[in-house]
Amino acid sequence: MIGAIIGDVIGSHYEGKIKKAKNKDFELFTPYSICTDDTIMTIAVGQAMVNTYQEKEISVIQKELIKEMQRLGRLYPYSGYGKQFKYWLREENPKPYNSFGNGSGMRVSSVAWLYDNLEDINKYAEITASVSHNHPEGIKGACAIASAIYLASVKKSKDEIKEYIEEKFKYILKPISQIVEEGSNYGASSQITVPVAIQAFLEGIDFEDVLRTAIFAGGDTDTIACMACSIAEVYYEIPDNLLKFAYSRMDLPLKKPLKNFLMLMKEKNKLNNNLKKVLILLENENI
Repeated sequence: MIGAIIGDVIGSHYEGKIKKAKNKDFELFTPYSICTDDTIMTIAVGQAMVNTYQEKEISVIQKELIKEMQRLGRLYPYSGYGKQFKYWLREENPKPYNSFGNGSGMRVSSVAWLYDNLEDINKYAEITASVSHNHPEGIKGACAIASAIYLASVKKSKDEIKEYIEEKFKYILKPISQIVEEGSNYGASSQITVPVAIQAFLEGIDFEDVLRTAIFAGGDTDTIACMACSIAEVYYEIPDNLLKFAYSRMDLPLKKPLKNFLMLMKEKNKLNNNLKKVLILLENENI
């Protein structure tokens, strides 16, 4: 969860701009870095999954997802949503609209923390996508990111993660250097951006390097970094300066549901050191 938020915040300043960079040595901390729709929807989905944890009825989970996504989305109406999703947020009875955008992949990370096997993770990842991004590619993107997070969390090797993603989801994982050279990373579809995010994680040597690699790839930088860093946070220690910077960009309506999610993780004894640090920050603010 915090990895996804960090990726979103740091990547927000560089969307559509990073093509000018000649290497990965760019400024991470800028006054223009903000939480975008990626953070907002990640937290909304996390709250909905907490509210329905262990619920078996799919329609109940979908109803709660819609409620929480609309509740938080309407609090932050100018946060970079796609055109169709803006309408979805305002509709009284929103329906899925066959989207294959990367919104399903960027908001799914809570599922991989909550559930303990790939069967359940793919099942609930599909449910989180289904309320809006019900195109097969939208569903596949959510399942691929959630699966990669889970596999990283149980310390599968990067070769094993790569093999699973390629075999299960049929993604072609190209080196980031090739993607940059080809300029093939423009657009916000799951088909384009999810493989790039996973590849950025595979190539990174630590959390910051995953973040820099994801942003350097260009294109939809906040969402690619959000997805890549949602995987990296279960594999690597997050530097304190990155964690505190992203945390500083959040306000109370985002921090409260984030704490709700972390408290459930604490109850399940599933907090890693990164999430423990976030919970301490929240508790120090008496949130």
